[in-house]
Amino acid sequence: METNLKRYINMNCDIRSMELSRSYKFKIYPDTKRQEEIDERLILAQQFYNKILEKSIASYRNGNTKVSISLFNKFAKEIINEDKKFLKLYSQTRCEIEYRLMKAYQNFFRRVKKGNGKAGFPRFKPKDRYKSITYPQDNGSFSIRKDRLRVSRIGTMRIELHRKIEGTIKTLAIKKEGRNYHAIFTTINEIKVPEVKDTNPIGIDLGLKSFVSISDGTKIEKPKFMLNNQKKIARWQRIVARRNKGSKRREKAKMHLQKTFEYFTNQSDDYLHKLADTLVNSDYTSFAVEDLCIQNMWGNHRLAGSIQDASWNRFIQFLSYKAESAGMKVIEVDPRNTSKECSNCGNIQEMPLSKRIYACNKCGISIDRDINASINILNRAREGHSRSHAQRDFVRPQREAVIEELRTDKIHPLQDAVIA
Repeated sequence: METNLKRYINMNCDIRSMELSRSYKFKIYPDTKRQEEIDERLILAQQFYNKILEKSIASYRNGNTKVSISLFNKFAKEIINEDKKFLKLYSQTRCEIEYRLMKAYQNFFRRVKKGNGKAGFPRFKPKDRYKSITYPQDNGSFSIRKDRLRVSRIGTMRIELHRKIEGTIKTLAIKKEGRNYHAIFTTINEIKVPEVKDTNPIGIDLGLKSFVSISDGTKIEKPKFMLNNQKKIARWQRIVARRNKGSKRREKAKMHLQKTFEYFTNQSDDYLHKLADTLVNSDYTSFAVEDLCIQNMWGNHRLAGSIQDASWNRFIQFLSYKAESAGMKVIEVDPRNTSKECSNCGNIQEMPLSKRIYACNKCGISIDRDINASINILNRAREGHSRSHAQRDFVRPQREAVIEELRTDKIHPLQDAVIA
């Protein structure tokens, strides 16, 4: 990234300041007592989440058709009065749990409004699916001194700071992955980026046959990390299924299964990071991609594994923030008919997946179907039927504002929603 930035600065481009959010993940090494403290709070957080969800469902059945942060705050006070053990959770960690459930409700309402098949009502969390607790403000609840991390009500533990944290730390999440523990810091950092003139935009088509197909004719393959580990995954899944629920041997088998998943996930993430770096540090100046709805594609069971292995959304996420840091844009366009439309004349014709060459029956052009799609994606970005990731056209609600609302027990009009 630094090479790309220096290249554009040397071209005497205008420089602008912008605020970027970044996350840093470090491994921590709590001793036995600290592990017990973390594990206990993970269980308490899971129970706290489920109790608020249970009370919100009961409230709806009693005729209250709205959910809000204010209502969750009321439920939280009732839960603490019923059982004082939840006071072991740091106060703002409890607030973040309410925020987490509120987001689950908001996502449910959004899916209902869009009519995306099964809306997915918020579900109760089992113990093995609630793996993190969050400290949403750096207000003394945690601190770092040399190689030691101190966390309120948990204690001090060793942290492996393998790289420097840049910017102002805003939040801390303690996450348990298998037998390992990690600290994830979110930071805000003001940096200077060049104003890059969009002289060489490209369209990118993401696929299964070729992971990336670029409108300039370049095609890039991605190793099938998940499918290459499929035998190991299937073996441990069979072992987990055979062992008795709640037994120690089953828990050990689940640890092995999770470790296998983590291994190929890390392989995939490493590849995607390097590919995004390569594209950003090339001569390209903006990137147009499809606004894909991945979940709708999982209905095809023959392709679901390959789609999951492809990690399209994760690649777009990596490419977006790297491009943003270099002063570029990643633009999402409507994906409809990008493979069926002729990039030369605009004719639309059926293109089954078995056809790898687009032969237009109107103008006669013959071109690789993925390259044809990438050209269509670029053309749509130029026409303006798109939205940009890098320029933050859609701003997510700030966590700090929600936490402040929880602390002061205010009702925000945007946080209320009617259960359909």
